[in-house]
Parts: sequence; C-alpha cells; structure tokens
Amino acid sequence: MKRHLFPWIVCLFAGACSAAPIRSQAATHALTLHGHVFRVELATTNAQRERGLMYRTSLPADQGMLFVFPYDAPQAFWMKNTLIPLDMLFFDKQHKLVSMQLDVPPCKADPCPVYPSGKPVVYVLELSAGTAARLGITIGDTFSLKGRIGPVR
Repeated sequence: MKRHLFPWIVCLFAGACSAAPIRSQAATHALTLHGHVFRVELATTNAQRERGLMYRTSLPADQGMLFVFPYDAPQAFWMKNTLIPLDMLFFDKQHKLVSMQLDVPPCKADPCPVYPSGKPVVYVLELSAGTAARLGITIGDTFSLKGRIGPVR
C-alpha cells in the first residue's frame, strides 16, 4: 500500500503533478473529416470534458479529442492547464462544421481567454494547431465517426 502512495507524495511535495505528461488509455474512434482520418478520444462525461487535453505535452497530427455534449447549445472553451496550441472545430448536431477557433495558444496567465462557438453545437473537435489550415478544412465540412480502434499511445 505504501508503494502506491509514494508517487503521489512525491508529486504533491515536488509540485510535479501538473507537469507530468499524460498518456491516455482511452479507446479511440476513427473520425473522418475533409477526407482525412483522425484517431480521436471521446469526451462524453462532464469529468472527461472538463479534463480534455489538459497537461498533455504533445498531440500527434493524426489524433484529437471529440467533445460530445448531451444538448445543442453555444459552447465556450478555454485553455487552462493546456500545454499545446490547438484548433477548435465546432459542429452542429448534423456533424456540420459551423465555426472554428484556430491556432489557440496555451493559457499563460489567469484569467484565461474564452473561445466561443458563436452558434449552437453538439460536438467540438480539438486538433493540433494548424491542422485545419494545413488540410483545407472549411465551414460546412462534415465528419463521420466509426467505432473503437484501440488506445492512444
């Protein structure tokens, strides 16, 4: 039992908890957008949506996170404890891209800026910054989603 507590004690006293890279063991899904396939983790619970991509030190170009909300409403995101710049793509209930926040930088100081969808959405896709521009993703594009394909490594 003491063995399991030791890393937490070191983490708390050293202040290294938030700096540690996190590797997700969540299963991914194949999301196709603008002819490109991404391996995405789903954030479907409040806890998953609150955590998002916080504390990660990298995000491969072919991976991302799809936030799924139980309702159709305007959404707003911030970059608190997010260490990597992101593209935020906002989709309606028909999977249609309705707005984007591109090249969003990590938050360096409180209060963190808020990045709104501006329109009602059900899905928000976070990808590495620059991905939407590099692939020519535009408003009106739609995505499709296929089942589990294994954990992100």
